Amino acid sequence: MLVRCVRSVFGVFQCCSVFCVAVLGRQYPRNHHSSLIIDSPPNFNSKSCSMSDTALVYTRSLLCVYRWHLFPRVLRDVSRVDLSVSVLGQRISMPVCVGATAMQRMAHPDGETATARGMYTHTHTHTHTHTHTHTHTRLLPASCVYCMCVIKLHLLATRAAGTGMMLSSWATSTIEEVRSSAGDGLLWMQLYIYKDRDLTLSLVRRAEEAGYKAIFVTVDTPYLGKRRDDVRNRFKLPPHLKMTNFGSAELAFSSAEGYGEDSGLAVYVAQAIDPTLCWEHIAWLKKNTHLPVVVKGVLRAEDALEALIHGVDGILVSNHGARQLDGVPATLDVLSEVVSAVSGRCEVYLDGGVRRGTDVLKALALGATAVFLGRPVLWGLACQGEQGVSDVLELMRDELHLAMSLAGCCSLAEVNRSLIRRPEFTSRI
Repeated sequence: MLVRCVRSVFGVFQCCSVFCVAVLGRQYPRNHHSSLIIDSPPNFNSKSCSMSDTALVYTRSLLCVYRWHLFPRVLRDVSRVDLSVSVLGQRISMPVCVGATAMQRMAHPDGETATARGMYTHTHTHTHTHTHTHTHTRLLPASCVYCMCVIKLHLLATRAAGTGMMLSSWATSTIEEVRSSAGDGLLWMQLYIYKDRDLTLSLVRRAEEAGYKAIFVTVDTPYLGKRRDDVRNRFKLPPHLKMTNFGSAELAFSSAEGYGEDSGLAVYVAQAIDPTLCWEHIAWLKKNTHLPVVVKGVLRAEDALEALIHGVDGILVSNHGARQLDGVPATLDVLSEVVSAVSGRCEVYLDGGVRRGTDVLKALALGATAVFLGRPVLWGLACQGEQGVSDVLELMRDELHLAMSLAGCCSLAEVNRSLIRRPEFTSRI
């Protein structure tokens, strides 16, 4: 796999919060305005790097972690650190999970099935012994330092032992294929509510029958955000791929006709997704499944309270990978607002901008039960398939273990708001 790093004049695709890995170890990039381009299947770069409008939300998501400072405790016995956590009643070995990313066969021929295998492999090969020696240096030449940093991070996403995976309903592998590839690994289903309610419920039924443990319903996409790269490239799936969970060519996004000069995905969403959705439809979904329902895409306390009123089992604080409304905040900056509003009545999760173990620790300290990784998993998948996903998760686990040890925390129960502060700006003029 060829990888090249290209400088971005405007620093739109920043790697500042991602690891750099050299052949004999790690080093952090001095240039905070490096963009990553992977020479992989056609349209993958466009799909994975496309942001809404100015792309400042993506930059903001990566940089916001630096505004939050960790305040560790010292002289604590951290010889044994337990990363395990319960998510929707299921115990997993660490609070880092694989988020839903669509159309993964654009990154690797095996797509979502390779991601699921990577998660399953890591789940069944991980041991609880831990070392602070890092030798994950086998991916690429040292000249590709910036690229390797991102790939390394994504490799963590599936290897982390006993974690869970959220499958996109826009996957290029079926619900059943992913279930088979994941063995007895923990799976959740991401869902859009379609104009065709019977179609929506058919996806829910298939997830139930396949043994998925929850439904994550995306609530921030009445229309697709203005993704300029997708518009410029007239994004469509390659001819050999389709969204395999749908029968018709139109719903499977496999037809080359009818998309005009715009982003094909934007036209697809406008045609298929229901923009009239409101909170009553969440209650409707709850009544039509025995699975826990989590709303994905909440950024405000008011919406968190509405979610509770309508019976949700969890809230995922998400800005959709900086791909929907331009100008929204970084998820880490609004997490505590949502957590305070919920006040322990349901679990709260976070995605967006998580690139290292200390990022995870900060989210946990602000009240998240777990975090979800998106792009890092895709990069690991694109680089080395199943093994890449597994390596990303293992690396993230190591990072979190070290961060908790240095913070003086032996378990997630000891990670709380006292561990983190956001210093206020004081003028010296």
